[in-house]
Amino acid sequence: MAKRLERSDKIKIRGIRKRWLLNSVGVVLLILILAVGAFATTLWNYYYTSTEDDLSRKASSTASGFKNYTQAEYSAAAQQTVNNYEEKSQLELQFLDDTGAVVYSANALTAGSTPGTQDIKDALENQITRAWRGKDPTTGERIVAASSPVVYQGVTVGVIRYVTSLSAIDRQFAFSMGVIITIALVIFAMVYFSNLYFVRSIVEPLASITETARLIADGSYGVQIEKKYDDEIGELTDTINDMSLKIKQSEKTQSEFISSVSHELRTPLTAINGWAETLQSGELQNPQDVRKGMDIIVSEARRLTNMVEELLEFSRISEGRFTLAVEPLDLKAELEDAVYTYREFFRREGIELTYQDCPEESVPITGDPERLRQVFCNLLDNAAKHGGSGGRIDVSIRQDILDAVIYIRDYGPGIPEEELPFIKNKFYKGSSKARGSGIGLAVCEEIITRHEGTLDIGNAEGGGCLVTIRLPIKT
Repeated sequence: MAKRLERSDKIKIRGIRKRWLLNSVGVVLLILILAVGAFATTLWNYYYTSTEDDLSRKASSTASGFKNYTQAEYSAAAQQTVNNYEEKSQLELQFLDDTGAVVYSANALTAGSTPGTQDIKDALENQITRAWRGKDPTTGERIVAASSPVVYQGVTVGVIRYVTSLSAIDRQFAFSMGVIITIALVIFAMVYFSNLYFVRSIVEPLASITETARLIADGSYGVQIEKKYDDEIGELTDTINDMSLKIKQSEKTQSEFISSVSHELRTPLTAINGWAETLQSGELQNPQDVRKGMDIIVSEARRLTNMVEELLEFSRISEGRFTLAVEPLDLKAELEDAVYTYREFFRREGIELTYQDCPEESVPITGDPERLRQVFCNLLDNAAKHGGSGGRIDVSIRQDILDAVIYIRDYGPGIPEEELPFIKNKFYKGSSKARGSGIGLAVCEEIITRHEGTLDIGNAEGGGCLVTIRLPIKT
């Protein structure tokens, strides 16, 4: 199964590389093709079309000088013009008769030939100036030619034709295209390899992250990925590493919680079972011993009930089934009830519980009285459990403009500073050796937060722990 997943991940990684290259490099390739095409069109017009236009203008201009010549005069003037022509090395000048045969030419080799190209036909038949590009019928060389008719009194008496070779222009066009194609290929290669490197810098860390995520999914909690980049991939690496450590810590905490709860449940059950068997056997005859045994059974049963209630509350919170039965209530009265309930119990334990009232007759808020009483009882129980060695617990309430504030302080050893940030985390017990599940404060925090209040725990000046509860008053 693991091999199949690994193979699937590799296919996905290759798919990412392929899609990236197709999307980025494909766009660049299309742009380069369009750019080369546009450049080729411009270059073609510059070299070939402009040459045709120049020859057409030159032929038309020369023909206009012969427009008043008869056929006889045309022949004599043509011969004279050829003899005096000075551009023989660059441009060939031809004079054709009304049949399309070359009569006079700057290049004596073409005299007497009949080229028969389309430009000559258009000049003779349609009396228009026309350029033509193609292979010379006689030599097979690529040429460009322009022919213009000589018209006398509406009759074509001859044709003036300029011809030049395209070999130099073809070479220049090919060279220019070679240069631009080479530049385009260099650009494409740079883009391709830079994208390949960039994709690899993303894909390889992703492959490593995928492998680590698979290890975490298989139960190897706490494994870490080497961070190579300080970018989004680096942030993802940090997140995966942090998740791995938190899962490991959660797994460790859960194991410790199960072990702790098992121990905490076993302890009262052992006491209850031991005293119940002792009482059942009839070994105790002294009424005081019997009463002591019954008191222990009741106390341990109550502690066991509280632990089960905490576990049930935590289960409801985790599953999203935690609700409040909100109603108007007097916070001061609820707190006084909790203090009254615990005062005698604490006195028997050798702990003095003091209560400082506020001047207001009542402190009205909107909340769930049962849940708030649960918070007060839990906090008072914690104060006795962890700070009872100080022999005193102080409870007070006051009303601010917008909030009701409750203080619960013990005079015990307090909480180590390094443990304070985690004290309200679920399952966290810190260095305390006192009995408990480690979820009571997490439940209290959830209840107070649901009431839109705050629960702060810190160390008091002069020693001990100070719990501060703030709840919005009803306006």
